[in-house]
Amino acid sequence: MAIKERKEREKQEMRNLIIESATQLFLKQGYDKTSIRIIADDIEYSPATIYLYFKDKDEIFYVIHENAFDILDKELRKHDVIADPFERLAALGRTYMQFGIQNPDYYDLMFIMRAPMQQIRNEEKWKAGECAFGYLISTLEACLEQDRIRKADLHVTAIQVWSFVHGLVSLYVRERMCILMMPDDATREMLYNSFDLFLANLKK
Repeated sequence: MAIKERKEREKQEMRNLIIESATQLFLKQGYDKTSIRIIADDIEYSPATIYLYFKDKDEIFYVIHENAFDILDKELRKHDVIADPFERLAALGRTYMQFGIQNPDYYDLMFIMRAPMQQIRNEEKWKAGECAFGYLISTLEACLEQDRIRKADLHVTAIQVWSFVHGLVSLYVRERMCILMMPDDATREMLYNSFDLFLANLKK
């Protein structure tokens, strides 16, 4: 049993090493310019070793992608304690923006970087992504049921909310907010205030 456990631990450690290396390489030089060979060189193993753990680069990216979404989902779920669904919706939006602002590289990898989505499409479910979006859906559903926001199609409203916060974070992450010529802390506060104004327009 001890030998089996050691081998499992060593296998997991190698997977983690590959994931950590690939994450940094994807963020540093982009998905297209990162190959299995480059990842292998970075961890000082042969490409054949990586293929023992992952079938291709797409699968590595998928694991990183899911891990990042899992982190975001855990942050969002901290707001389960907020009973009022509208207040919870406001907290979700702010947490989403805070995550993107504080983790621009991961946000870029999750939402902006051009990379194959085929691996995600091949999965039965996009587990982490669906969990995060599903939480938004359930929160909005509660808002509608309790008459906390104007009546509208649930999924259309969800896309509106997601698109709004995503747009704000994307502009910030890609440094397009520099056009405002404002200090960074003032720019961030403006983002949050913009979301508050958006929510006010949703409120009944």
